[in-house]
Amino acid sequence: MLGCWRAASAVSAGSGRWAGCVRGRRRLSMAKSKFEYVRDFEADDTCLPNCWIVVRLDGRNFHRFSEQHGFKKPNDDRALHLMTKCAQTVMQELEDIAIAYGQSDEYSFVFKKKSRWFKRRASKFMTHVVSQFASSYVFYWKDYFKDQQLLYPPGFDGRIVLYPSNQNLKDYLSWRQADCHINNLYNTVFWMLVQRSGLTPVQAQDRLQGTLAGDKNEILFSEFNINYNNEPLMYRKGTVLIWQKINEVMTKKIKLPKETEEKEVEVSRTKTKVVPLHCDIIGDQFWEEYPEILAADS
Repeated sequence: MLGCWRAASAVSAGSGRWAGCVRGRRRLSMAKSKFEYVRDFEADDTCLPNCWIVVRLDGRNFHRFSEQHGFKKPNDDRALHLMTKCAQTVMQELEDIAIAYGQSDEYSFVFKKKSRWFKRRASKFMTHVVSQFASSYVFYWKDYFKDQQLLYPPGFDGRIVLYPSNQNLKDYLSWRQADCHINNLYNTVFWMLVQRSGLTPVQAQDRLQGTLAGDKNEILFSEFNINYNNEPLMYRKGTVLIWQKINEVMTKKIKLPKETEEKEVEVSRTKTKVVPLHCDIIGDQFWEEYPEILAADS
């Protein structure tokens, strides 16, 4: 259009050069309008306003993936730390995420109520989170599994749920942490029965059928001398990711006035980073300690 305008200023309004430019624009406009109707087939997936947007992703067929890559049972620190690294990468790329929670092969990312990212289109939220996470998993694999080759890229699926109130969101995160506890307690007992008692997976499953949490704790303590409450918090509580201001001290070389050589000095700076925590989020203490997460203007 700018070229046409310049042309128009150089020649008279009735010149063939200007008329040709106009005809070209008309043809382009007609071609665009002829096919643009296909956009009407796109569904409106705009998320409701003033709602927390939660994107939860899960590993696809990760039971098979973990077996083929030799994950330690019941918990593999390498795999858990890799998941957290990927989640941190997602949060650093998408700064509108207020908090994230992860356990095993899943992570939940909570976008702020007032977020306007991607015009609040659900498909954009989900595809950006899942693609960033999956690519990070492949990229950082070698940093955590130094002696294990990645045989094939993992797959992750995602879903989006909207929560209108702070209590709804807190209950959702409490549900995921309670699920972490239930699954980890079962897996800890199950693999102790297999690895140390010599039971087959089917026999261990039959042994645990119908047992309650107290029964599982008793098996761990009486048969394996394991107090479940002493197991690492990362296993029992999962991982919470929040934004925190961190004071970093770094060494910098500077040249002082009237000095001929550079000297190393320590420089302190404040930086906001994604920090992992392993703590209880079901009770009130966590939310009282970090009220900014649920702040209305967050």
